[in-house]
Amino acid sequence: MFLGGLSFLIGAMLNGIAMNIIVLIIGRILLGVGVGFANQSVPVYLSEMAPAKIRGALNIGFQVAITIGILIANFVNYGTAEIKGGWGWRISLALAGVPALFMTIGSIFLPDTPNSIIERGHHEEAKRMLQKIRGTEDVKAELGDLIAASEAAKKVQQPWRNMFLPRYRPQLVICSLIPFFQQITGINVIMFYAPVLFKTLGFGDKASLMSAAITGGVQMIICQAINVSVNMFFTFIIAQGFLSMLCHIKFGLFFFFGGFVILMTIFVFFFLPETKNVPIEEMNRLMKAHWFWGKYIPDEVASGDKYTA
Repeated sequence: MFLGGLSFLIGAMLNGIAMNIIVLIIGRILLGVGVGFANQSVPVYLSEMAPAKIRGALNIGFQVAITIGILIANFVNYGTAEIKGGWGWRISLALAGVPALFMTIGSIFLPDTPNSIIERGHHEEAKRMLQKIRGTEDVKAELGDLIAASEAAKKVQQPWRNMFLPRYRPQLVICSLIPFFQQITGINVIMFYAPVLFKTLGFGDKASLMSAAITGGVQMIICQAINVSVNMFFTFIIAQGFLSMLCHIKFGLFFFFGGFVILMTIFVFFFLPETKNVPIEEMNRLMKAHWFWGKYIPDEVASGDKYTA
């Protein structure tokens, strides 16, 4: 998170002072690196620190925070568009450094997760951290699960090859299709091009910016390596093709997105098991009980026996 925040901060500074397109592109690249680090590290950190019963809520809070940021950014764009002299865009881009600064400094004070402490071999320290964040002295069972999971993970050979094996099929498919559907249903690209869309509907420049901000508010209200990679890849693909598709198929583009919303709903309903109150270390048991994914999970894995590749 520290590296992500630092990359964010430097990128915002470069964008704010950019005197040519090269500096602006470098700044945007660094912002992209920061987004990648944050999208990968924050959900993992939250999942490892949170108890099972509120893990989902905290991760949803991460997404809500993102949409709040989008809303604020759109209002900032609307406000800086009023600045005379043509330098309002510099303020808009440089202000990204404010949350980046909070993220960079805040990450320094975050404690290590019990999982990461165990991976370094400090079991007693991990126990004290687990007792602190759980608010109870009785953490023996959870600590045992974490140690067993860590020991099993250390014995895995060639993890990048192993993730394509049948027993990891549920995790691979789910962590690939969820971000795929997130992008292919069009919500992010609509946010990217909201001013353009509203302008084609007859709104003026200022009204288009305000409409974009309102759209961000609506999204806020209704609202990791492979997962983030798929997410960013399809963000790029859809963003690059959106305007061309809009020009050629016009309103039909939204039927295209709507079709994928239906497919996503079917996938989530039938193939995404409920993980509420289930510790991360027991996900294999949950998958084994699933009507479809169960056939991919070996019995020894679901029963909690040590199993390595």
